[in-house]
Amino acid sequence: MGSVKNGFLRSDTYVLAVDVGSTSIRCSIYDRAAKVQGFSSKPIEILYPKPGWVEIDPEIMFEQFVAVVKEAVEVSNLHMKQMVALGISTQRATFVTWDNKTGKPFHNFICWQDLRAVSLVKSWNSSLLLWLVQRSSALLHFLSRQKRFLAASVIQFSTQHVSLRLAWVLQNIKPVQEAVAEDRCYFGTIDTWLLYKLTKGAVFATDFSNASTTAIFDPYQLCWSTLLANLLSVPVSILPPVKDTNYNFGNTDRSIFGTTIPIMALAADQQAAMFGECCFEPGDVKLTMGTGTFMSINTGTKPHTSITGLYPLIGWKIGPEVTFIAEGNAADTGKVIQWAESLGLFTDVNETEKMAQEVQNSDGVCFVPSFSGLQAPLNDPNACASFMGLKPTTTKIHLVRAILESLAFRNKQLYDTMLRDIRIPITHIRADGGISNNNFVMQLTTDLIMCDIEKPSRLDMSCRGAAFFAGLAIGYWESQEDLVKMRTVEKFFRPQAVLHNFKPTFENWELAVKRSMHWYNKTKQE
Repeated sequence: MGSVKNGFLRSDTYVLAVDVGSTSIRCSIYDRAAKVQGFSSKPIEILYPKPGWVEIDPEIMFEQFVAVVKEAVEVSNLHMKQMVALGISTQRATFVTWDNKTGKPFHNFICWQDLRAVSLVKSWNSSLLLWLVQRSSALLHFLSRQKRFLAASVIQFSTQHVSLRLAWVLQNIKPVQEAVAEDRCYFGTIDTWLLYKLTKGAVFATDFSNASTTAIFDPYQLCWSTLLANLLSVPVSILPPVKDTNYNFGNTDRSIFGTTIPIMALAADQQAAMFGECCFEPGDVKLTMGTGTFMSINTGTKPHTSITGLYPLIGWKIGPEVTFIAEGNAADTGKVIQWAESLGLFTDVNETEKMAQEVQNSDGVCFVPSFSGLQAPLNDPNACASFMGLKPTTTKIHLVRAILESLAFRNKQLYDTMLRDIRIPITHIRADGGISNNNFVMQLTTDLIMCDIEKPSRLDMSCRGAAFFAGLAIGYWESQEDLVKMRTVEKFFRPQAVLHNFKPTFENWELAVKRSMHWYNKTKQE
């Protein structure tokens, strides 16, 4: 009959997974076949207190987290006691600091899209001190051939990194300065904050995947970087201990859900999505097109050293095994679609695919999707978003097609950079995220990179990955091989057009991108 837990047979138990994305919090309940038995979602209220500032209220986020879990269990007609593990996936590089005596935050979450530190980034990247770090690291690499010194020799800060936004907080928020001096300040990304709240302050920790996205963590030494922390005057004492991705982080406090639920996994959302896509082997590529685009490749057991802006990150750590990934991203994908809808270019995002196919081309119009600057391989935080090539003959349909083309063109840029930089044979490309529902973008991407792309039956890969991490930790699923068997593909996109058909359009778009670079000489908030 099987073992009994909390009064329920083992066969009647489930794994909870919550994904805190950039725009919504989603909870899914998974059975042993990895099928969703309950689901709930709530939008995240994004705050824009000043131009360029992007925040989330941490207390409201926690309330929403609890609410989606309760609602998912309720609609599933299951009982909270049947939930044997909780896995949490979170947007990365969004952080808060709080008083470890009172549990009260000093400020709102500062999101990964936030630009308040752009002048600090510009100052650091042009500083003599960073130049000296780069030159000395290059010398150390020449003498030792250790790749971590090569990585340090090309280090450049970005507003997407936690590091300089945290440095800004430490320089500008007096209560944080006082708390640091009195040793009562905690720093945490979203996973750390939620863990702290779920355990009523009993547990302060993060996992390797989240830590590696902060730009304060050394993926080569698998610890917080004292070099970077000292360089930026970030006290290591405020940083959380780093644990395995699937680890017994403790139980939720009984008062929250009426019972205790083991928190068995914390994971950064893109790494969780990669695990959910079963990208377990070197050369497996995940292409997520949501609020932003993230193209990640499994590089195996060693971190990749890049000179083009593909970040070496920890995918996950399970026991002694560490899996590394290299990642390039484009910050503005779904955000561009939302903006275009708000302008009235269309009334339903599902219309865009058909609109783009109503014309043979964009009538020479190019769009540069750069509300948050341009990331790899161009790495220009001062680039602007723009339409170029507008004519009296330009229609809304041409504008929509130009926008969709730009998303596929950024995918090609990232893919070509990956091919040049990584030099690992690509085995599979698996796409997820809301924009992967757009067949025009998917087919054009496939034609441009001349590779097949798989689209899974379900797109909530971050939730699924968090569930897989947690389920493996408690033996709910036995192995990664079991997870692969449960994977289903909805559609294969295969190259249909010859690449040179798009060459003039792509080259014109690249010219438009160059014209958009270095547009903002001053910070956006000024």
